[in-house]
Amino acid sequence: MICPYCQTNDDKVIDSRASEGGKVIRRRRECLGCGRRFTTYERVEQSTKLLVVKKDGTRAPFDREKISNSIHAACGKRKIPAHELTAMIDEIEEELHRQFDREVDSRVIGERVMVRLKDADEVAYIRFASEYYQFRNVDDISRQIQELNARIKDVKNQQSLFKEA
Repeated sequence: MICPYCQTNDDKVIDSRASEGGKVIRRRRECLGCGRRFTTYERVEQSTKLLVVKKDGTRAPFDREKISNSIHAACGKRKIPAHELTAMIDEIEEELHRQFDREVDSRVIGERVMVRLKDADEVAYIRFASEYYQFRNVDDISRQIQELNARIKDVKNQQSLFKEA
């Protein structure tokens, strides 16, 4: 590992720990050239590359960063902790790699993101949905909000029935 301070390629590992549920390895290192310490993170790379089939039929390698950027854009200025967003992204990625061997439709990815955003934050969900569904006017957005409100009422009714039982 190249030292970020002195650019020497000679270090020793002081401590290694699994983080994020064992998906990432955190290593604390000490440069043998300058003596300064730094941390590196290693993520296990999936052995098979998943391809995303886009709407126009073209295929592109799965890119976790695209999901991350979309979710962060939808959740901008919302009070959702960063660790929850990271967990959401991890869940989606794991689910896709577990359920699809070689190819996954971009529509499936978008739907998985929306399901999680719907549960996490309604405003973030509407923001993402407006891009995903490419709403053309206010009526499209209104229809989606009505569906969301109906879902919320159903959940509240179920919760009240659960409390009574």
